[in-house]
Amino acid sequence: MTSSLCFPHFFFLIFSLVILTAQSRTILRPNNLVLPLQKDSSTHLFVTSIHKRTPLLQLPFVVHLNGQCLAQTSYCHTCASAARPGCHNNTCGVMARNPITRQTAMGELAQDVLSIQSLKGSNPGPLVSIPQFLFACAPSKLLRKGLPKNVQGVAGLGHAPISLPIQLASHFGFPPKFALCLPSKSSTNGVMFFGDGPYYMHPNIDVSRSLSYTPLTISQEGHYYIPVTSIEINNKPVPIDTSLLTFSPHAGTGGTKLSTANPFTVLEHSVYQSFTKFFTSQLSGTPQMKTPVAPFGVCYDTKKLSYSKIGPQVPNIDLVLQNQNVKWRISGTNSMVEVRPGITCLAFVDGGFRPRASIVIGSYQLQDNLVQFDLAKSRLGFSSSLLSRRTSCGNFNFTTTSATP
Repeated sequence: MTSSLCFPHFFFLIFSLVILTAQSRTILRPNNLVLPLQKDSSTHLFVTSIHKRTPLLQLPFVVHLNGQCLAQTSYCHTCASAARPGCHNNTCGVMARNPITRQTAMGELAQDVLSIQSLKGSNPGPLVSIPQFLFACAPSKLLRKGLPKNVQGVAGLGHAPISLPIQLASHFGFPPKFALCLPSKSSTNGVMFFGDGPYYMHPNIDVSRSLSYTPLTISQEGHYYIPVTSIEINNKPVPIDTSLLTFSPHAGTGGTKLSTANPFTVLEHSVYQSFTKFFTSQLSGTPQMKTPVAPFGVCYDTKKLSYSKIGPQVPNIDLVLQNQNVKWRISGTNSMVEVRPGITCLAFVDGGFRPRASIVIGSYQLQDNLVQFDLAKSRLGFSSSLLSRRTSCGNFNFTTTSATP
């Protein structure tokens, strides 16, 4: 039972753990944990299934990479009238937020049992349980817009002292790391790992062995940034104002942020203009469509593009990171998207003038890439497209016969 009742018209949003090792009912001490990820075709957001409540139910939560932890509040909630479902006196009040609409609402903290799949080699192992798991109970109206249907809340992965990745690591004693492998198809499961590798994909490939690393900067809001210093197309530099690529931690502006809330990579207006002009010049043999499909500015007749086994054959895009030896390559499968039958567009959008982040790497560019967030070493590991290694994020084997302890 929850210590603060959450009736059907209230839902769960952004959660974290309490470290209560002495009271833990966990039998196993796993080195890593695993959750499935599904792509919602209508919203382009990603959903994970989490076991919680007593008896256990499998509930869908939207994955939000930059979700803030809500457990640090010092506000103590008091109901305007008598206590009622979703409102209890002397509970910690929290401001919950929809990551898509950015609508906020007052909620309150509650506790419940959470169970999560352990990892056993290349397959899932038994479920392990945390008896007192904190979550925010928020009004259902907060989840009505912008999110997939029937989701029960938002699984926030933002960096904070009490957050899902850090507290799972603290509770079970493994390194504070987590990795995302977003699927490119709604018909297959992607995967989210907590803890260190190896991370196996069929046919028994440890994709963590092929990671490159770059420094990871965390903003005051708990958002994740990487040091993109320039952009290259066909190994040629795109002429942009590189000062826009510098992240200012005090102002919280500039730089390059990673996001699962943005379906496609967003570029500051002047960067977008130079980027698209340079890309089309490198693909000058293929005529553009006169009227692009919004929100994209560059589109092509799909039949006029050449294809390989791993997607459209278009100029490679490289995000140059801390130096010329470290580049995140975005090939055709992550740079081009078929928005309608017969119409394929450059999967980058104009973010307008003075956005908070000059570049926001969206989930389409993260698909079929393994991205590891090493919070202890403040570094990001990235694989670039797994398709070039003859595997994908849909190739993790979720089949298991292990019993729940």
